[in-house]
Amino acid sequence: MAKQNTVFKEAFNRCLKLLAETATLPSEPELGTVLGVSRTTIRAILTRLEELKLITWDKRAKAVLRQPEPADYYPAEETDSLSDIIERSFMRRILAGGAEPGMQINELELARDIGTGTTSVREFLIRFSRFGLIEKRPNSHWILKGFTREFALELTEVREMFELRSAHSFVALPEDHPAWAELSRIEALHHEILGDIDRRYREFSELDERFHRLLHKSSSNRFIVDFYDIIAIVFHYHYQWNKANARERNARALEEHLAYIAALRGRDPVKAEDACRRHLRSARETLLQSIQ
Repeated sequence: MAKQNTVFKEAFNRCLKLLAETATLPSEPELGTVLGVSRTTIRAILTRLEELKLITWDKRAKAVLRQPEPADYYPAEETDSLSDIIERSFMRRILAGGAEPGMQINELELARDIGTGTTSVREFLIRFSRFGLIEKRPNSHWILKGFTREFALELTEVREMFELRSAHSFVALPEDHPAWAELSRIEALHHEILGDIDRRYREFSELDERFHRLLHKSSSNRFIVDFYDIIAIVFHYHYQWNKANARERNARALEEHLAYIAALRGRDPVKAEDACRRHLRSARETLLQSIQ
């Protein structure tokens, strides 16, 4: 259940909301379709509902005993959205395969690996394919196409526009906005990794994604947030394919992030923009080096 743990918790919380709204539960296949998860995960959810005495479950018969209470839900920090889980698993899979152009991605295998339904995986891949990096083939297969230097340059240009806009939005957030608490957690992780950089430098990529995704979300602009999917795979995963000087490169990027975070905390739009441009310039160089 370890691989599926976050999927399970996220789907369990959605199942509780469903139960609160309808006071009944559909059949296992229907529930799997509604929640977008596998049959195994559905059974784990029903078992948990029974343990909490929310339902009685005997084969097809499910009787609701009580309404969900706040204590029944898993805490928000223990759950990620299903799209985030699928995206991360997709990135790891292509990295593990060497991320060579022509590499095959099987949506059935990906869904099984995550513990989710194939429909959710297919929706993610279709949404991602519009950027031209993956292409649909028959029988639930997809092909990784790779990308060119021209593609990377176009992408960096758009990324800079979007992130500068996001940084300006971030410094204007109210003091009680939850993004500041998340920024503090991210900052602490930067110091932890830098303190043990020889052993932990490989952890940078996921932290990098977490930091920049937080910034993009602060824009409250659906197009900027949606565009982040392509930024994630190109910037935070593609340059891992070139392993040369990874430790030094990641250490420098961590320091740049800390300067960037300090500028955001200072709520100075000019300093935040300067730190943003400096970091994105380095990211662009790293990306272009990885293509060469």
